[in-house]
Amino acid sequence: SAAVEPGQTNDYMQPEEDWDRDLLLDPAWEKQQRKTFTAWCNSHLRKAGTQIENIEEDFRDGLKLMLLLEVISGERLAKPERGKMRVHKISNVNKALDFIASKGVKLVSIGAEEIVDGNVKMTLGMIWTIILRFAIQDISVEETSAKEGLLLWCQRKTAPYKNVNIQNFHISWKDGLGFCALIHRHRPELIDYGKLRKDDPLTNLNTAFDVAEKYLDIPKMLDAEDIVGTARPDEKAIMTYVSSFYHAFSGAQKAETAANRICKVLAVNQENEQLMEDYEKLASDLLEWIRRTIPWLENRAPENTMHAMQQKLEDFRDYRRLHKPPKVQEKCQLEINFNTLQTKLRLSNRPAFMPSEGRMVSDINNAWGCLEQAEKGYEEWLLNEIRRLERLDHLAEKFRQKASIHEAWTDGKEAMLRQKDYETATLSEIKALLKKHEAFESDLAAHQDRVEQIAAIAQELNELDYYDSPSVNARCQKICDQWDNLGALTQKRREALERTEKLLETIDQLYLEYAKRAAPFNNWMEGAMEDLQDTFIVHTIEEIQGLTTAHEQFKATLPDADKERLAILGIHNEVSKIVQTYHVNMAGTNPYTTITPQEINGKWDHVRQLVPRRDQALTEEHARQQHNERLRKQFGAQANVIGPWIQTKMEEIGRISIEMHGTLEDQLNHLRQYEKSIVNYKPKIDQLEGDHQLIQEALIFDNKHTNYTMEHIRVGWEQLLTTIARTINEVENQILTRDAKGISQEQMNEFRASFNHFDRKKTGMMDTDDFRACLISMGYNMGEAEFARIMSIVDPNRLGVVTFQAFIDFMSRETADTDTADQVMASFKILAGDKNYITVDELRRELPPDQAEYCIARMAPYTGPDAVPGALDYMSFSTALYGESDL
Repeated sequence: SAAVEPGQTNDYMQPEEDWDRDLLLDPAWEKQQRKTFTAWCNSHLRKAGTQIENIEEDFRDGLKLMLLLEVISGERLAKPERGKMRVHKISNVNKALDFIASKGVKLVSIGAEEIVDGNVKMTLGMIWTIILRFAIQDISVEETSAKEGLLLWCQRKTAPYKNVNIQNFHISWKDGLGFCALIHRHRPELIDYGKLRKDDPLTNLNTAFDVAEKYLDIPKMLDAEDIVGTARPDEKAIMTYVSSFYHAFSGAQKAETAANRICKVLAVNQENEQLMEDYEKLASDLLEWIRRTIPWLENRAPENTMHAMQQKLEDFRDYRRLHKPPKVQEKCQLEINFNTLQTKLRLSNRPAFMPSEGRMVSDINNAWGCLEQAEKGYEEWLLNEIRRLERLDHLAEKFRQKASIHEAWTDGKEAMLRQKDYETATLSEIKALLKKHEAFESDLAAHQDRVEQIAAIAQELNELDYYDSPSVNARCQKICDQWDNLGALTQKRREALERTEKLLETIDQLYLEYAKRAAPFNNWMEGAMEDLQDTFIVHTIEEIQGLTTAHEQFKATLPDADKERLAILGIHNEVSKIVQTYHVNMAGTNPYTTITPQEINGKWDHVRQLVPRRDQALTEEHARQQHNERLRKQFGAQANVIGPWIQTKMEEIGRISIEMHGTLEDQLNHLRQYEKSIVNYKPKIDQLEGDHQLIQEALIFDNKHTNYTMEHIRVGWEQLLTTIARTINEVENQILTRDAKGISQEQMNEFRASFNHFDRKKTGMMDTDDFRACLISMGYNMGEAEFARIMSIVDPNRLGVVTFQAFIDFMSRETADTDTADQVMASFKILAGDKNYITVDELRRELPPDQAEYCIARMAPYTGPDAVPGALDYMSFSTALYGESDL
């Protein structure tokens, strides 16, 4: 009679394998079964904190038998009897046998009384029945089950190993190589298989059993000496032992799958975190550069010298040419990285990235706006300051010239006015002194205008904040004080002369006429010399032509002036004749004036020399203005081409981004060709920058030949570069979304056609009403609440518009095929052996080193009632990977 019969659904043993109670058991087989079955039972009982020592004695009261069935089945049996009497023991054993029968196993000839009486063969038969049902029956490989399935699994796993040929569960295992091959196939680091010898079975078996017990948690179920010393080892013992290897290693496949899933999730997270760190650093560096640059641009403290201000202008040109363009690129790259990161996070079901406080894209845009606001007007201020300093230098030079001329004229005048020569003079000498004094007063009045000009120039220098105003003011004050003193001394001398005038006779009228005509002529010559040496500053050809015309008019007066000179000299010659004729006491000197004919002739010669010098200066300035006009025309011609070109490119890029021609890759290639043509255009911009620098170095401040300034061109160029980079990034993100969501090109074309149709304003965005109409046209029938929910998804910032990227994300949202937090949590649960926590050692054993440490650093300690040292909370960690809203 067979101990086990085939069930209705579970034919897991062939008849010849049945255990027969009537047959005598081979003593060697009994010993092997007793050791193997005892170790197998203890491998499960230890989970409940107990074990057996003697297999036929320790199951007699049925208590440990019921406990064994509960552990291996995971189910609760009926409550056991706690009494010590035989009837209680029989009741417990029957409860165990009934539970075995409930699992589809028919027990024949195995009674509770025989188990309670300690029948060795019956007890071993019952344990073998349990092993078959719970450890071997469910093994299935290619439609085979039980023994055949287990044998097929062993053959496949050991196929690559020489000297291993598994054909059965007895003599095929005697040399130990089969056990070693199974271990090496799954855990090659535990055994050096190449050093094993087929003729050393004891070493092979002991190696396999020791490694399995130490590293695989498989207890030692047989002795190597018993197997080697038996002609045919017990089949049931070998099958039981091998099934433990099957269960140990079949779980490794599940763990490997779970570990791969976790590795995939962690790799995505690690990549995204690196992108976040890169964004934070790039944002911090850019914001720091803006923070350092703005105060420099806002500093409007003027310099005292032209050289210092021109250095400031050169620094600003370097900033616009060299320092700012890379930062424009960094800002654009930062926005592209941010958009790409958000797309990756969205496609992998991760929460959106929120930069740290103060490093949002909007913060960077605000800071950039502040930078451009600070930059605005800075160049204009520099040029105005240079114009101011140029005018100041011009005024200061004019002040010094007029002051020097006046000081030269006043030199010795005070001493002359203080003379007491009238006290010992003759009557004729007094008359001469009086007339001379009158001529001096005329001269003094003529100089009044120059003193007022000197004071006016000093006042203007003060108002324009000239850096050397103190010394100018001191010199001006000295001149004014001296002028007042001269006036007082003149008045005092006139009074003294007039007191004695009645005592004096009339002096020769010719001398007087000479003096009166020589003084204004002398002043005219001094004025002419001053005008001919006067510095000038002009900015246009018209201005220099005006100066040239005035100079020609002046030259036309020279013949009349020469006649006046000859007339004055004629008076002097006539005086000399009279003196010689009448032997007058004055002895050839003119008492009414200090202006001699030699001085008049000398100044006249000087005027004649200054005229051609003035001609040359005006001619050179006229040539310079012609050169400046050529620079203006050259710049205007280029700017009038480049400006419209930039505008045309901006419009063409806008059309490409909303039109639907070919695949997204075609659009991307088209855009990159545009980007290449734009980059190739850069030398023309650089050439224009060079012409602009020549214009600024020539101090040209306006240009009637073009409406484009260099600033217009720079801003347009930077906008063009930024727009093409952003447009390319948008198409790349659309490709990323299409591929990740599995969208076909036909679907993408349909999405683009629908979007373009309802983008009525052709702005690249739909407003709320257009988007509602678009959804209705695609078959959506929604109420206000549903539409409001959709709008909250596609327009989270409530801007009232829907971009094409948001539209694609919405249309493809339902087709996502990505990992979820529940899947990740289930994978961790497999690695943890169904526990609610996972240990540090388990993570390091199951995952690659860097990803194991990544989890350990981020998992919180597990604090449940069944916690052990080193326990970690993988559930909350899985939730955190995706955000609370996904669970």
